[in-house]
Amino acid sequence: MTFRTSPTTRTRASWAGGLALAAASALLLTGCVAGEDAGTGSADAAGTGASDGEWSTDTLDIDFATYNPLSLVVKDQGYLEDALGDGVTVNWTQSAGSNKANELLRAGAVDVGSTAGSAALLARSNGSPIKTIDVYSQPEWSALVIPGDSTITDVEGLRGKTIAATSGTDPYFFLLQALDQAGLSASDVTIQNLQHADGRAALENGSVDAWSGLDPIMAASEAESGTKLLYRNVDFLSYGFLNATESFLEASPDVAQVVVDSYEKARAWALENPDETAAILAKAAAIDPAVATTVIDRTHLDIDPAPGADQQAVLENVGPILVESGDVPSQDDVDAALDSLFDDSYAKAASTS
Repeated sequence: MTFRTSPTTRTRASWAGGLALAAASALLLTGCVAGEDAGTGSADAAGTGASDGEWSTDTLDIDFATYNPLSLVVKDQGYLEDALGDGVTVNWTQSAGSNKANELLRAGAVDVGSTAGSAALLARSNGSPIKTIDVYSQPEWSALVIPGDSTITDVEGLRGKTIAATSGTDPYFFLLQALDQAGLSASDVTIQNLQHADGRAALENGSVDAWSGLDPIMAASEAESGTKLLYRNVDFLSYGFLNATESFLEASPDVAQVVVDSYEKARAWALENPDETAAILAKAAAIDPAVATTVIDRTHLDIDPAPGADQQAVLENVGPILVESGDVPSQDDVDAALDSLFDDSYAKAASTS
């Protein structure tokens, strides 16, 4: 498998190295490994499922999201159900956005949820006990969108305009970074906090001048309503993070490893089957297959799944924005969250067999 070199100058550890580490781990441990922190469970607990056919829990609550194509593949292909067998009931809940996934995680409604990296940092900075255990994509899933007949030609032209964005999500933080780069601040525009689908509707009915969009809704708007992308910048986007509650990792590291294994199996399948992946997305999101193909083309899946330096670099840029916007009380909260958010052990030990 060949992994994409980031469009930025950041470098990635090779996936081959991750596989080598996984192989070494397999020699050292029976079954799966636990998280890197002492609180995420012991090696013995992680190996329970493999050693005696029993799992540490009889239920797994997990989300799926149209902004996370790998979740759709895992669900469609039944990887979790096949791996866990009759001993664990898998309950799927759809997340409409990173903010909704964060709400589900904080409430304990899901054990594992999909967010953008910025949203995971926001949640952890505000006390949500989550860990990022896998990076599912580096997507170009957001841009600033305007009507097809808009006369606005650049971000600076948004001064005094009304913009729709979903607070607490990557499109929201994308908007703030784009404004800052253009010499504007949030006070120079009016931001309407609307869920992603409502933001599209507001743009298309003329209630707002621009929308910080999210795929696949954004791609559908382009194709169906003739809207256009005013500003794109993948470096302002913070990867797709798969997060688990600390309580779940502590109690069920064996099942957490199965989740990450299933995601990495889905990654390999999706890279080999892009057309089928687009078809799965089209069905799940009720969008035209051509629109789904556009989304998949804008979603980089061939990346190292272990959260690490690349994601840290992006979030270090996002952190001050969280504080300046009032979403997080202090930079100390952000720094503490950054120091404790990642648990790369599951991705490094992942098996796709």
